Amino acid sequence: MSLVDGLRSPQSPLRRFLDRELSAGAKPLRDSYRAQHRAEHVLLPPPGVGTEAGTVGTAIDQRLRLAFTAAAPVDDASLIGIERTGRIGGGAGLRMRAVGNELALRLTETVHRLDLDNRDLAIDGGQDEEEHLARMLIAAAWYQVLARTPIGFAFTPLANAALEDPDAFTLSSLLELPGRDLVADVTAQLHKAAQGPLSALRARTRPEDCVGGPTFPAAQITADADLVVDGLLLDFKSTRHPLAEMSQRTAWQLTGYLLLDAADQYRIDTVGLYLTRSGVLTSWPVDDFLTLLGACRRNLTDLRGVFAELLIGCRGRADARYCDTEEEAEHVRRLLERLAPVAEPGCCPVCTQTLPRSSRRPRKFCTTWCRDREKVLRRRGLLPGGPTPLIPAPRKQHLDLPDDAEILSLTTRSR
Repeated sequence: MSLVDGLRSPQSPLRRFLDRELSAGAKPLRDSYRAQHRAEHVLLPPPGVGTEAGTVGTAIDQRLRLAFTAAAPVDDASLIGIERTGRIGGGAGLRMRAVGNELALRLTETVHRLDLDNRDLAIDGGQDEEEHLARMLIAAAWYQVLARTPIGFAFTPLANAALEDPDAFTLSSLLELPGRDLVADVTAQLHKAAQGPLSALRARTRPEDCVGGPTFPAAQITADADLVVDGLLLDFKSTRHPLAEMSQRTAWQLTGYLLLDAADQYRIDTVGLYLTRSGVLTSWPVDDFLTLLGACRRNLTDLRGVFAELLIGCRGRADARYCDTEEEAEHVRRLLERLAPVAEPGCCPVCTQTLPRSSRRPRKFCTTWCRDREKVLRRRGLLPGGPTPLIPAPRKQHLDLPDDAEILSLTTRSR
């Protein structure tokens, strides 16, 4: 069960829960984000990056984590991907795993030798050292694809090279695969970070105050954020369109990380985004962040508790787009109804806050914003009295063809 997967479908129990609890939507937070984002220049990917923009993003994310703390030189997803390559049939899989293990050892040794989280040193080191490190991080990002989206791994340069000639696939040949533009893109974003607010944030913290790739093992769902820095939950984004970055999915993802820390292990008091191509750091105190999203029906502790109930009640399927049976769909519907916030008499039905007194006729909503928002929420079935909520319906079963059936033609259907 994955937080990211659960946010993709508006019908998943996870998404239904957040859509209902964050009653203001993402717009107020997006407006605040754009007001904070002031950048004179945005780094654009070189022409050779192309479809590898995601790989570059993964590499620069890990490089920036290592500037704060070098406790985990190789991220967990890359290690999982390295191990899984050994399951690929033939000698290519075993060869990819052996080379991946060599890469992990080389990367660990390099990170410790360069002392990347030493605050007496700049974020960026010498150009030759950074280019070699970028090549290793890009290669590790390709292994990571197998852990996150296995179907895409077959299209990586790593898999293509290993499957074409397993005997010639070595660590040296792997590190030659990243093109010049990919390496240059990673180092350019690193140099930009060395000249901006991220460098100042690093200077006033200690490595022991930072956690790279924080996870939430006690939760009933898989999720890993980018970095926690002395109470600041920070996510890195390498988009070429930074003003469009604070989408609903990004806002919901940050909220998910915040709610998953039910034991307050990371003592998160601030939530932020760092835009690697514009060098801008935006942040909000937790209370302001939740207020902008309209999460005023419950305090953070109660919201975390209800979120945990949802994950447990969904039995490992809070991210599901489909239910297996009608019974499961009914169980999810009742669970969401039980966890719904209740507006007491005299309270706004949208934010559940006490209605202000009026010398005229009684008010139904506390603000004009809640009045307008109520129409949207009710139309989506997120308030009582609206349409039947869309929840994961049982997947339709495809009928088997009879033995004497004859296929006349095949038509490709896109989704």
